[in-house]
Amino acid sequence: MEFFRWNPQDTLIVKAPKRSPLALRMVVLLFALACGVYICLICLRQTSFNNKIRFLNVRVIEQPCPASGMKNLEIPNVHFPKPKTFSREECACNPVRFFAILSMQRSGSGWFETLLNSHMNVSSNGEILGAKERRSNVSAIIDTLDKVYNLDFFTSASKNECSAAVGFKWMLNQAQILANYKPKVNATLLIHNLKEAEKTIAKALEYFKSTRQIVLYYEDIVSNRTKLVDVQEFLRLPYRELTSSQVKIHSGPLSKQIENWGDIQKAIKGTSYESFLNQDYQL
Repeated sequence: MEFFRWNPQDTLIVKAPKRSPLALRMVVLLFALACGVYICLICLRQTSFNNKIRFLNVRVIEQPCPASGMKNLEIPNVHFPKPKTFSREECACNPVRFFAILSMQRSGSGWFETLLNSHMNVSSNGEILGAKERRSNVSAIIDTLDKVYNLDFFTSASKNECSAAVGFKWMLNQAQILANYKPKVNATLLIHNLKEAEKTIAKALEYFKSTRQIVLYYEDIVSNRTKLVDVQEFLRLPYRELTSSQVKIHSGPLSKQIENWGDIQKAIKGTSYESFLNQDYQL
């Protein structure tokens, strides 16, 4: 039997065959190129993303003024005008209520308007549609109303940027010329004219029935001054004692103001208007 003896000193070393230096260099070069292309792609993507962010169009939406302390039913009735002729920045969030005084000629509306304008936060601009150029067509009327309600219509009644109520007076018989008024009343047409006036008022009330409104009578303002409190409450104004420097043109009784008073008595007596004969108002 034969035995093989392993001698640790006899070591067998097996070496791999030598590779070509050119092939190795090509592998390293291709690897470097691949890494370079990958890095370039990442850089290009980051640059493109940064450019997009740089040119983003950021728009800030203006926040509306808070309607704090208001009932939901009142919110549609308040406005926040932005005048073109001056800055309202200090009172930009002070709500403004729009109003219009609908009246007939010689009804005391001018006196009532001076009472309103004695309030520091109210601007009632009178008969703004009295001037022909302001009512020549629909566009002129709308333009005039826009100026009034945007606080860009300046009159002696204009207040400051913190106005709380702004409006004007609209005569239902605007087309009639006040100069045609005569102290001698046509007794024959008196009842007819009174009925026509009532119809005009009824039509106005019907037309504006869906609009928040308050009905005032001259008699109420003269004899019941608490009505002025109701008006300020209607406009949501801080209460103030309203005054007027306007004086009554005719201070005597009606019988002394109408030339044909006897004819008027005969025409009205026995009708629903008879009480008018005894209504003399002293301011």
